[in-house]
Amino acid sequence: MARPRVLSGVQPTGALHLGNWLGAIRNWVDLQDSHDTFFCVVDLHAITVPHDPAQLAEATLTTAALYLACGIDPARSTVFVQSHVAAHSALCWLLNCVTPLNWLERMIQFKEKALKQGDQVSAGLLDYPVLMAADILLYDADLVPVGEDQKQHLELARDIAQQRINARFGSPGPDGEPLPVLKVPEPMILTEGARVMSLSDGRSKMSKSDPNEGSRITLLDPPELISKKIKRAKTDPTLGLEFGNPERPEADNLLGLYALLSGKGRQAAATECAEMGWGRFKPLLTEVLVEALAPVQERYRNWRGDPGALEQVLAEGRQRAESVAEATLERVHDALGFLPPRPLA
Repeated sequence: MARPRVLSGVQPTGALHLGNWLGAIRNWVDLQDSHDTFFCVVDLHAITVPHDPAQLAEATLTTAALYLACGIDPARSTVFVQSHVAAHSALCWLLNCVTPLNWLERMIQFKEKALKQGDQVSAGLLDYPVLMAADILLYDADLVPVGEDQKQHLELARDIAQQRINARFGSPGPDGEPLPVLKVPEPMILTEGARVMSLSDGRSKMSKSDPNEGSRITLLDPPELISKKIKRAKTDPTLGLEFGNPERPEADNLLGLYALLSGKGRQAAATECAEMGWGRFKPLLTEVLVEALAPVQERYRNWRGDPGALEQVLAEGRQRAESVAEATLERVHDALGFLPPRPLA
């Protein structure tokens, strides 16, 4: 029996941080044992905001190497670069032509980012969710791991597949109902460690786009920089750490990191740190952070030290991804009525 398929990816914009690792990639690693896993570096999404062309290719390789360093196994998962599979852009255009504009204008992330960008906001940013839908629907994904902030985008992908493609263009089945053209995916909401908050504001999610570099621990930060960032992390004057106090978001966040990275779990960590001052806790957290990231950083250096091996992984991943994506794209072309190409006689 075929294993359920999972599709996910991260943009190569800025260095991957603890939130990316604990909220997404570490869970991807576990999914490899039970699912058919496809993980892409979503570089097409990276240019929906102003970017530096001189850094995009290098950032793409860095992100791919970090996937592997974190435990994604190319023998068990398909690892590839989004722009290497032309079907992403092709399906995005087809979906654009059936997606109502007002569906995109109501997307919360577009509204938030458009306010920040002002006159520089691009049509690509508005269209970001349609490209994301194309990413997901190309691979007949059964499940898509998403945090709460991406759930609206997945709901849009589901609506496009069901209401705008399957219902309108599906061929009639035996019971008169249209046969689906695209598989409608389900969300996989990951809760444990899914929201790692900023070191400078425990009420805001850790983000690559935050201009304050001290707000996040990146996966490639050296020990001395980790120590510096944790020392400067925002705290409160209360003695002892605890979970669940809405007046102490920083305590909740930092204690949560300690519980996850030490492997002790929330109950044991809360008991251990219930009467501990910040002066004792911060060096403890720094130690577990450095220990947790050391093997990731070593494996990353090994992958980047052998560029041929990394490029081979991405080439093999592209080949596997294309075989699935092209079949889906052909199915959509047929459903929409396009003239199929014929080989030369």
